Amino acid sequence: MLTNLKKYNIILGSNSPRRKTLLAGLDIDFEVRTISNIDESYPDTLSEEEVPLYIAGNKAAAFLPFIRENELLITADTVVVVDSQIVGKPANKADAIHILRLLSGRTHRVITGVHLNTKEKSSHFSVVSTVSFAQLDSEEINYYVDKYQPYDKAGAYGIQEWIGYIGVESIEGSFYNVMGLPVQRLYRELQRF
Repeated sequence: MLTNLKKYNIILGSNSPRRKTLLAGLDIDFEVRTISNIDESYPDTLSEEEVPLYIAGNKAAAFLPFIRENELLITADTVVVVDSQIVGKPANKADAIHILRLLSGRTHRVITGVHLNTKEKSSHFSVVSTVSFAQLDSEEINYYVDKYQPYDKAGAYGIQEWIGYIGVESIEGSFYNVMGLPVQRLYRELQRF
């Protein structure tokens, strides 16, 4: 189905176990590569929608010097936005609790930016999903943070985990985007690449 990609070795430039699992769901062969200490800062002048694309582009730029002619690189970044404020990964337990209290009983957006790059060609896109959380009490928030330690997740939660089961009232858009990789859209973009 993605026969146009046969000439490429696919590289996922990410250390996210969720992105690895999601990309594997497309039944394509790929290799994971990581680079540590990639700059994930961004200019204050960017809109919320531009930030994940900008960071995914920075990730791609870090990998491109190491990409060979026959390789296709996929990089991505996901942000959570509530009230026009970007909520990143929590720094510690107190921060995770604070973020979940901020999301509790409210609706937020999850935006993922994706870059596709070879030595000769590039494309990029972003996907937005809207998630509404039920009101969470302190016991639920503390239980989730203690048991699941969501310190590597934008917005301090994984929708596929316990908090998603009990907290997500509704979602508009791609569920997999909320997990960190909008695989349906990625599949279509790979078909066109």
